[in-house]
Amino acid sequence: MAYAASDIHKLYEVQLFDLMYLAHEKHRTYFDPNEIECCSLFNIKTGRCPEDCAYCPQSAHYNTGLANEKLLDAEAILREAKLAKANGATRFCMGAAWRSPPKKDLPKVMDVIRAVKAEGLETCVTLGMLDQEDADALKAAGLDYYNHNLDTSPEFYEKIIKTRTYQDRLDTLQHVHQAGINVCCGGILGMGETREDRVQFLVGLKQLPQPPKSIPLNQLIPIAGTPLENTPAIEPFEFIRTVAITRLMFPTSMIRLSAGRENMSEEMQALCFYVGANSIFLGDKLLTAKNSSLSRDKEMFKKIGLQTRSESC
Repeated sequence: MAYAASDIHKLYEVQLFDLMYLAHEKHRTYFDPNEIECCSLFNIKTGRCPEDCAYCPQSAHYNTGLANEKLLDAEAILREAKLAKANGATRFCMGAAWRSPPKKDLPKVMDVIRAVKAEGLETCVTLGMLDQEDADALKAAGLDYYNHNLDTSPEFYEKIIKTRTYQDRLDTLQHVHQAGINVCCGGILGMGETREDRVQFLVGLKQLPQPPKSIPLNQLIPIAGTPLENTPAIEPFEFIRTVAITRLMFPTSMIRLSAGRENMSEEMQALCFYVGANSIFLGDKLLTAKNSSLSRDKEMFKKIGLQTRSESC
């Protein structure tokens, strides 16, 4: 199904239990509903990003008390990767606060990708904008996934980010696609956008050259010092509806319940898993923001009866 904006609007109006049933049925068709993928996200270069993303504490435009740090050395990154694997992660994701990867640092990142893969982990990086040369180089290093989110609708995007256009993001995703790297692309809910913005965000995902292999859905974490620090939280059932509709639109993609889980109840997370979310980030921190603790996640999995992929392999 093509899923025009009108189709998505109709899904948002479906009675919640009916929508949850439809999404869960679709989820069971393509995935084991009792299995979850665990990934780990680690910051390899912190602070002083020249972009002005209104949600980001690493932006140089805002005073969030975050120190500027250089790219970590390979040994430190590899230690984190090994710890992530020991904790049950099957994919190690690395983020750097860059507008685009500096030419002097990209070879270092490529070496780290090779080292992490040698540990038996899938690799993912988010390094900002890429040209085709950069994307091809990362593919040659063996990179499995590149994360580059659309964030929101094209219209609302202009209210959140001024230093990088929506088209810039589409261009990077095209380079990643042409290089043959799996695309990880999603967005952030609860930035003050309307339901129409959420609809158009999903339309944008659907219009990519291929459905993203991974779709991270983040709930905004309001960070002091950023323009969105006082933004009210998205209504939980609206978030759950969006996860369900994403599953219906992208039946074969992994849907990652990403940032914001620390502020979600176990019940809310369970409903998200029921309607199609089947991936999370493990660990106490996501880049620089707090995340649900490992012990809390393990206890939740036990209560729900979820099995991690590392356990089932």
